[in-house]
Amino acid sequence: MLYTVKEVSELSHVSIKTLHHYHKIGLLLPGKVSEAGYRLYGTRELERLQEILFYKELDFPLEQIKTLLERRSDRLSLLLRQEELLLGRQRRLEAIVQTLRSSISHVKEEKNMNHQEMFDGFDNEEEWNEALAGQNRHLKETYGMEPLEVAPADVREMNEQAVEAMAFMKLMASSLKDGVKHNDAKIGSGIRDHLEFISRHGNGMSANDFAAQTRFFLSDDFHLMMLESQQTGLAYYLAAAAEAFAVAHP
Repeated sequence: MLYTVKEVSELSHVSIKTLHHYHKIGLLLPGKVSEAGYRLYGTRELERLQEILFYKELDFPLEQIKTLLERRSDRLSLLLRQEELLLGRQRRLEAIVQTLRSSISHVKEEKNMNHQEMFDGFDNEEEWNEALAGQNRHLKETYGMEPLEVAPADVREMNEQAVEAMAFMKLMASSLKDGVKHNDAKIGSGIRDHLEFISRHGNGMSANDFAAQTRFFLSDDFHLMMLESQQTGLAYYLAAAAEAFAVAHP
């Protein structure tokens, strides 16, 4: 049985425009073209479309999907490999959903969540790169900066840094909420510990560098909104605290 583009679109929930694009780039060619010029698709083409959609669920780019499908030995081997990849993603998503539900529960009960538990599920480079995707896209589009890519060897380090950063920002947000002055000794101690941690992990940053970074946060919409979503006024409080610390520690 052969299907028209419209019929394949209705069957697969893939738009006609997308199917035309797949044809144009050589990713999915029709089985035949009728004398009237209609693209027609048979079982083999539907199987290939299914395989394409499995890979798209895994966020593979179209060029890579095309290469992978051209290399395939047989359909069963390909489907088994896709099953393995999708099950891996399912397990990771289940872990992340569980962490999300636990976070929601802690917020509802007004309890503090264990910092390590905040990042359960974010335990490999794929999750980290997905988490950083928004920031990377913003920095690339706005400033032309190359994206930060997390390699497998970096994951444990990233988890440790994320926990420390969360603890530091929690200190700053709670201090702001409690009315602690930005130049209070408690704040200075927190900034000193934060900079020492960064230094121990190979990213040395002086007090002036930190102050400059917080000023950048104020001028950049993405980072400003990220901080302000945690606590109103946090970006400005952090910048003032960093400036006071830099003056006291030239």
